[in-house]
Order: sequence, then structure tokens, then C-alpha cells
Amino acid sequence: MQISIVIPLFNEEESLPELMAWIDKILNEYQFSAEVIMIDDGSKDNSWEVIRQLKAQYTYLKGVRFRTNYGKSGALQVGFELAEGDVVITMDADMQDSPDEIPALYKMVAEDGYEMVSGYKKVRHDSVIMKNLPSKLYNFIARKVSGINNLHDFNCGLKAYNKEVVKNIEVYGEMHRWIPVLAKWAGFDKITEKVVVHRARKYGISKFGLNRFINGLLDLMSLVVTQKYFKKPMHFFGTWGVFFSLVGGSMLLYLFIIRTFLNIWLKERMPAMIFGTVSLIIGIIFFCTGLLGEIIGRNSPSRNSYKIRDRV
Repeated sequence: MQISIVIPLFNEEESLPELMAWIDKILNEYQFSAEVIMIDDGSKDNSWEVIRQLKAQYTYLKGVRFRTNYGKSGALQVGFELAEGDVVITMDADMQDSPDEIPALYKMVAEDGYEMVSGYKKVRHDSVIMKNLPSKLYNFIARKVSGINNLHDFNCGLKAYNKEVVKNIEVYGEMHRWIPVLAKWAGFDKITEKVVVHRARKYGISKFGLNRFINGLLDLMSLVVTQKYFKKPMHFFGTWGVFFSLVGGSMLLYLFIIRTFLNIWLKERMPAMIFGTVSLIIGIIFFCTGLLGEIIGRNSPSRNSYKIRDRV
């Protein structure tokens, strides 16, 4: 199989028939052997019934329905696990991603040798204040932290992957924003971008609010820390523990010396004593946290366990 198209969706009943017809047109035109995997992330509308109806028309369509809403990362992870194509392409179901991009994305991975191609929506039809400006800041920080300097749009839903990439990364929580970073840290360095068409939304409303940027930056911090110190959490917590312990211990030692040997009353230096004591306690807490991290690790066996309600 040449292509697996993974489409996570939530309340997109209006767009699915048109999107599937468009994809089918492209696949037939280029004679691709393909599958389409739609992941219904706990939709409250009739999205699942639409998928079941589409299955009767498009035999290569597969569907998975979550019992509740887990988020885009969970839907992508399940789609990646099911994908069998040599090239895996992801796109959103809201018709803002164009299926016309499929042939070029496939070529860049299958023939040009890229391991991952991320879409770049250079011209956008979103709100400048609510989406465009925060997105530029978000992507600037992402480039500086990740070292992937040739990507302008980390969070574009339209991406193409070599099959090996999706089988060697794990997307959970809200880490779908950082798939290029996960891929790079998994050893896949041939990452590039392609300018893609961003279409104005035709159906429904956006499912993401302004808080996604705050959550995205928090996820990036978490990802950097856990990736860098995954094997040795003591290196992170222990470093801060030693720092605070030295600051607090030095302050208390200074106060001890001037009280014991210089007989200087400490009443006027009470803030310094409190600061030193609190710093020492914080240092001990950090050190103990690092020690516990070494013992119990970070992995949760159920973090990618999703309750599936139905399949077609």
C-alpha cells in the first residue's frame, strides 16, 4: 500500500462527504493504492453515522470511534498504529486542508527521500489577533528550542511521514503540536516543509481556543525536560536541589557565624534567616523529587489506552 491518510475528527458531519469525494478523486486520478482512516474523537453529532454510510461507498475507508473525546493526539496515535501505507499523510477534516496536496507530499517522501514533510500555511484565513500572531510567536519559540530551524508551521495538520516515523514515535496528551520534535529526537533528521494552501473554513467552527498556545508552550517545556532528562531525572531535579541547598545553606552558615563569633543579634536579619531556611527546604525537596523520579520513572502503561466504541 502506498498511502495511508489519517483524519482525526470531532463534530465534522457536514464536511466528511465532500472531503471523502475529493480524496477519492485524487487517489483515482493518480492511481494510488491507499486507505483512509477516520478517527471519530467522541463526536456529539452524526459524524459516525456519516462514516458508516461512506464506508458503503468507499471500501478502502476505515473508521474508529472513541467512546469519549480524548483529543487530537489520541486520535493520531491510534491512526498511526493502524496505518499500513509506506507514506502516512495526516489532514484535518474541516476542509481547510486540500487533498490536492497529496500527490506532491507523497512524492517528497517516497521519491525525494524526506522522512517527514510538514505543511506551511503561508497565507492563512484565520483571525490575525487570535491565531496568526500567537502562531508566529509559538513557532518562533519552537524553532529556537527544538533546533528545527527550517519549519515555519509546527502545528499544521497537513503532514506526510515515512511509515517508519509514525511507528517509532508516541503521541499522547497534546503532543500532536510537537510531532516534528518527537520525530527528530527519535532519530529522523530529514525533515522539511512544503507551502500548502490554507482554505477558508466552509463548515462548522474551530475546535481550538486561545488556550491551545499556552498549553502548547507548557507541553514544549515538558517535552524538553522529559526528553533531556528521561533516563536521569536526578540530573534535572538534583541540579536545582544542589543550587537551592547551597544558597540556603550559605545564608544560614553566614548567620550562624556572625551570631556565634561576632555576637551580632539576628533580630534585624530575620528575613535573611527565613530566606535561607526556605531555600534549603526547597533544595531538599528538589533532590528528593529527583531521587523518586529515578526510582519510579516517568512511564505510565495506560497513557495511550483508549476505549474504542466501534469500528468499520
